[in-house]
Amino acid sequence: MSCKFGFLAVVLTAGVACHQPSGFPSSSAAPDSMAIRRDIESLASPALAGRLTGTPGNDSAAAYIARRYHALGLTALALDYQQHFVARPPVHNAPSPSLPTQNVVAVLPGTDRSLREQFVVVGAHFDHLGKSTDGALDPNDRTGVRLGADDNASGTAAVMELARLFARHPARRSIIFANFSGEEQGDLGSEYFVNHMPVPIDSVDAMVNFDMVGRMKNDRVIVYGVATAKEMVALLDSANLVDPLKVAGQGDGFGPSDHSSFYGKEIPVLHFFTDLHDDYHRVSDTPDKINAAGEARVVALAERVVRRIADRPQRLTYVRVAAPVATSAREGSDVYLGSIPDMAGDNAPGLRLTGVRAGSPADSAGLEAGDVIVELGGKAVKDLYEYSDALYSHKPGDKVTIVVMRAGQRVTLTATLGRRSG
Repeated sequence: MSCKFGFLAVVLTAGVACHQPSGFPSSSAAPDSMAIRRDIESLASPALAGRLTGTPGNDSAAAYIARRYHALGLTALALDYQQHFVARPPVHNAPSPSLPTQNVVAVLPGTDRSLREQFVVVGAHFDHLGKSTDGALDPNDRTGVRLGADDNASGTAAVMELARLFARHPARRSIIFANFSGEEQGDLGSEYFVNHMPVPIDSVDAMVNFDMVGRMKNDRVIVYGVATAKEMVALLDSANLVDPLKVAGQGDGFGPSDHSSFYGKEIPVLHFFTDLHDDYHRVSDTPDKINAAGEARVVALAERVVRRIADRPQRLTYVRVAAPVATSAREGSDVYLGSIPDMAGDNAPGLRLTGVRAGSPADSAGLEAGDVIVELGGKAVKDLYEYSDALYSHKPGDKVTIVVMRAGQRVTLTATLGRRSG
């Protein structure tokens, strides 16, 4: 990135007059459901062709978001708000393709001189599948464009609306608004971001993520990550006293969206989600099916949560959550290790880990974030596919030798494989 922390510190110091708010103030402005709908319709329009990573439609979406942040007066954290990188999605038995793309990142300086160099990240991915059938649940439709209205124009619109609300009434801590590309290929944009942060990684107090928040039914919203900080449940409960929603809290901080990249860096996370539906990853995920009024209520709840986190005198207390659920499993196999693959890894042989689940067989064996698995059960591991082949050739209870590269050294570990639940 072009922005260094020293420059950002000057921006934070000069950006907003210092004040000490009492309690947890709410924004006087309510979320604008019509603005949310307009943003979703723009991002999920045929003109952007589904925003597939590495395509002109994806670039146009990034430019759209960047213009919004510029209009709000937010500070760019990269040239023209865009953090350019090359996404390399894993491909079986072939070199990873190189897809030039970009995240969009901006910061709103905090108002408190003693807290403004701490940050809350508010994020969502803006890419989708476009014309690609990779990952599509209607792969036989080879001519249709998957516009991704709910996945994830809705989350992107939520982040932009939160940026508008906080620009009117900043919080004590600074807030980074981040929109990621490459999520559909494996959280590539958020992985790049956490490894190329414009601020020290340990200055980030929390990350709040939005993925598919545009189809709320029966006033219900699912919030993942409630156990990733000791204070998180109480913060969420207190924020939900006004116009309350039916919140289904889930403890785990890992999962199939960009918050996982941050939790792997020991950052508390929350992930807002209004659940799957029959249009997920299909051509039928279109803007006319969005519940914009419902999304505005999700945004209102999220704004209260983010403000409580950003205005706290103390930082959140990170918790490493034990969860007995594997991130992925081959159909018909119940073997479980508990590793969290780094999908944004380079083309070097092996499978790099972004984390391991607490209490899992991987954790008990001594595997760590950053390890590169190069051998499992006597089989060489060059990529995710060979790792899967090696893992799923075993059964629960098997003891396997795992060889990893750690700080340039080969380390041999032994794991007793578990059984996947659920």
